[in-house]
Amino acid sequence: MIVGLGNPGKEYDGTRHNVGWELIDRIAAANQIKVDQKVRGARALVGRGVIAGEKTMLVKPQTYMNLSGEAVLPLARQELAEEDAEGKPRVAIERILVVCDDIHLPVGKLRLRSKGSSGGQNGLKNIALRLGTQEFSRLRIGVGEPPPGQQVDWVLGKFGRADRQQVDDTLIVAMGAVEVWLTQGIETAMNRFNGEQAI
Repeated sequence: MIVGLGNPGKEYDGTRHNVGWELIDRIAAANQIKVDQKVRGARALVGRGVIAGEKTMLVKPQTYMNLSGEAVLPLARQELAEEDAEGKPRVAIERILVVCDDIHLPVGKLRLRSKGSSGGQNGLKNIALRLGTQEFSRLRIGVGEPPPGQQVDWVLGKFGRADRQQVDDTLIVAMGAVEVWLTQGIETAMNRFNGEQAI
């Protein structure tokens, strides 16, 4: 399950907060997957297909960023449920990758992690709260540091021309990072792509 974070609504298209959605759209287009299905009990648009030989679900929460966990938890329970060694149901957290913006990284820089804190990213924070764990993979895409006191306007604002080109190039690299995560796992993806920045 690859979850791209963002805000629904035309007014948020192209904003810094929606780079997670943008990556999902690009992956979907490259693999002929339509992300337009609704799943009962989950506030999200979903697409299913095969990417790099792996069955994959692409997810765009429709909850707004701060409530992203309300979309992820029901889907995880429905789609990633399996039994543990004692026969009890569990969600396969290791099969989730969340893609989001990061204001603490330079524009276009990538950082993969297998777990960790939200770093102030409210979508990640809500997903961790709902899942009851921070041990899910995440791919952060740098959107640059906001001016003092302007964080909300910054993440809901659009990229300037130079930054937009930088992010477009980085999204191509990020598509490769996702494929490596799918086929070889988070450790290999981290080793290959952390710190990557399209030039």
